[in-house]
Amino acid sequence: MSATAPLPQHIHSTGQLPKVAWAKGSYVHDVDGKRYIDGSGGPAVYCIGHSNEEVNDAIRQQLDRIAHGYRYNFTSDALEELTDIIRQRCGGTLNHMVYVTGGSEAVESCLKLALQYHAARGEMSRRRFIARERSWHGNTLGALSVSGFLERKKAFEGSLLEVSRLSPANAYRPVAGATAETVGEACAKELEDEILRVGPEKVCAFIFEPVVGAAGGCVPAPPGYAKRVREICDRHGVLLIADEVMCGAGRVGTWRALEHDGVEPDIMSVAKGLAAGYLPLGAAIYTDKVADAIHGKHGAPMTGHTFTGHTACCAAGVAVQRIVAREKLVERVRANGPRLTALMTDALAGVDAVGDIRGRGYFQAIELVADRATKTPFPAERKLFMKIRQKAFDNGLICYPVGGNADGVNGDVVILAPPYNVTDAELTEIVDKTTLSIRQVLTAEGLG
Repeated sequence: MSATAPLPQHIHSTGQLPKVAWAKGSYVHDVDGKRYIDGSGGPAVYCIGHSNEEVNDAIRQQLDRIAHGYRYNFTSDALEELTDIIRQRCGGTLNHMVYVTGGSEAVESCLKLALQYHAARGEMSRRRFIARERSWHGNTLGALSVSGFLERKKAFEGSLLEVSRLSPANAYRPVAGATAETVGEACAKELEDEILRVGPEKVCAFIFEPVVGAAGGCVPAPPGYAKRVREICDRHGVLLIADEVMCGAGRVGTWRALEHDGVEPDIMSVAKGLAAGYLPLGAAIYTDKVADAIHGKHGAPMTGHTFTGHTACCAAGVAVQRIVAREKLVERVRANGPRLTALMTDALAGVDAVGDIRGRGYFQAIELVADRATKTPFPAERKLFMKIRQKAFDNGLICYPVGGNADGVNGDVVILAPPYNVTDAELTEIVDKTTLSIRQVLTAEGLG
């Protein structure tokens, strides 16, 4: 998962953020009349573009009836319809959900559901979470605790949960002793070793991003990894949590990211693409197995907030998901993903600093390295990712560069996450402006 990076973000040449005025489709306009093509959907949120009239009308119609029916007083058509849509999209036994207003809340609810599940079963010793380095799960304290993103955590150390931390499962940067082909098995074994070290009776859940977002730069689970993780968790009574806030809801070419890997988690988070940024919305989704324990013992999940199931937010989600289904946008993303890869590969041919181009669907990243052979990253002091972000912005492009992906401090990646309904011409423009910006920065830094 990812949230918008801490400031500085897109800093204008004057040192101030430009003021947004309006947007339509894939383009955003500021008050000075400058136009930007949104190559990353903001932080991988705006999956059907901006100012969609059908979605706006659905929100207005809901507001005209009632904005918010408090969850302990009422259900609503919007909530029930969205629940049906998500059940159909998830398939399997992921039939239950808690609605929230964002990704961090969704992950927080996933963690609480996992703890409540074990409590309902009388296993109060299962309190420990296992997560990975180079992961990002959110800004609330629980979500921050399971995240492995040093820059975003260091100010809060000392008040975070104790969490077991594993190596990233990254075929481009495999753990010591592993290759791109064996890294999945090596990282799965690392999980089982940690469960046994801590004691299975103490482990609550393992949480991971099926395709790592901001912390790693669109790193897909290596082949076979997710299935091995599923087997290990089942063997030891540990719940499997898939954080799909950034990579889910169709972003990688399947509605559930883990669908690609043939795995169903016990609990999963979804947010960004669910309502596409039209209103804040997220959900923690859980299986019949988890529901049977929680509902049987406690009656309902002990998580949620005042705005859980917010009626207008659910109406926005329904409208977005109707469009995604009707226009077959997930299928479009899956079909066009290879084209995006090919466009980037061709446009960056001959640039020695490009170490890896990776990802799935419309969630892809370019990793820059100082040495291709050793995969040594550029030193953090160069702040290449920030310079590329600014150069792209100057060139009229919104993209999502991030630093620290290699080891938590060093490393530079540029993430692209365009709208699912981006046109072919717009996709080409996004790639052209991205690669131009990278080349310009590398040249200016004497690295081109």
